[in-house]
Amino acid sequence: MILVLPIALGLALLGGPASAEPLMGRASVIDGDTIEIHGERIRLEGIDAPESRQTCTDRETGDQIRCGQRSALWLAHMIGEKPVACTESGRDRYKRVLAHCTVSGQDIGAAMVAAGWALAFVRYSREYEAQEATARDARAGIWQWEFVAPWDWRQGQRQR
Repeated sequence: MILVLPIALGLALLGGPASAEPLMGRASVIDGDTIEIHGERIRLEGIDAPESRQTCTDRETGDQIRCGQRSALWLAHMIGEKPVACTESGRDRYKRVLAHCTVSGQDIGAAMVAAGWALAFVRYSREYEAQEATARDARAGIWQWEFVAPWDWRQGQRQR
């Protein structure tokens, strides 16, 4: 008990998880898995959406579809001008807030994956696997086209 109290007090003073207040407000969409509230970049935890510049390929015509842009637009439409509430769980390597966010009580990450506009980021969380399976089976969102998983697409961009 003597050791636990100073650690908890230290976390509270440093703004660690013990004192995390929800981030709330109107959100701007950066891309399909990143928003900004009050100047704070927030990465939606547990999902990975196509990058803004990423394209998918129509299976029938071979046309390139700007699926990264469509993912971001879907998210912007979902959020609209409604307030978003985010619960921080940490920071990523780019110093963005990692968080689960809701709009009108709906889990934004779950909605993005269920609609097929993001993938479950199973490298970090298995939370949205069921939603991904549903979207894949329904060929919803990016599942209607051929695509490279966002984490593989980024790796390919870094190798260029």
